[in-house]
Amino acid sequence: MKSLRSLILLAATVALADTPIQRITLDERVVVTVPVATNRVTTISFPGPIAAIDAAGVTADGKTPGQFQLSHTKGSSFLSVRALARKAATNLNIRWGKRTYVFELIESDVPVLALNLEDRAVADAVQPAPLVTPTRLLALLDKAKAFPLLKKQQPEAVAGAEARTFGDKPQVTDFNDYEIRVEEVFRFNPEDTLVFHVALRNKSDEEIRYLPESFCARIGNRLYYQSVSDAPGVLPANAASAVYFAITGTPDGGRNELSLKNDFTVLVTRLSPPPAIPTLNTNAPPTEDEDKP
Repeated sequence: MKSLRSLILLAATVALADTPIQRITLDERVVVTVPVATNRVTTISFPGPIAAIDAAGVTADGKTPGQFQLSHTKGSSFLSVRALARKAATNLNIRWGKRTYVFELIESDVPVLALNLEDRAVADAVQPAPLVTPTRLLALLDKAKAFPLLKKQQPEAVAGAEARTFGDKPQVTDFNDYEIRVEEVFRFNPEDTLVFHVALRNKSDEEIRYLPESFCARIGNRLYYQSVSDAPGVLPANAASAVYFAITGTPDGGRNELSLKNDFTVLVTRLSPPPAIPTLNTNAPPTEDEDKP
């Protein structure tokens, strides 16, 4: 999977996805399109103090005519904007780090509320993910399964590890005839690995099959694919099954440094088809009852 930075380098213009919080790497060679609402504030944050801002059709006090209202304190590293009219559009040229970065502002009902910008030099210095052997990954799954017991009887075995238990408030993804519930998440920092304990529940009268090696976690707008899993690949009718899987690093080879405080959505590739949805055949001949007045 290509990183967001790779996608930026392939295009002259970047349109941000429809999620309210975005993080991208600064690149003076592209124009970044930022959706802005009339009833919400969008904050654009740089890694350091902004040197200068040039814009057309922008007002700072809200009284001077303009399509957008902008707020910025001299010497600060962020600015806030909102649209003042429907279908408004303009550009901001922002000077930072001896380079000029161009942002295209457009009025939208689906705004980006926070755009956090990273310095390319810092992004390039991200540490690579550790090399974790399959044997080590399987050992982490075993530690997660026995975490409460190890924490009590052999605390040195899970020293530095973190755990989050959802209890009676699990994070659930519903797929109509089955659901995936996140019960627990564990972080093993030296391996930069998160282990997920999830429950798959089949709500239908039919067996459901899935690919055991296809688990992934969506965190924000990014997918993290499994490095190992312990899953049977079959979910009996009207039954639940416990599954453990791990994600290590990021899809592009860096450390993920993921916090357990995130919201997690777990996905898996299904093999058996979903149940058929009944359809009405409007070309069928009428029954005797339908012929009666």
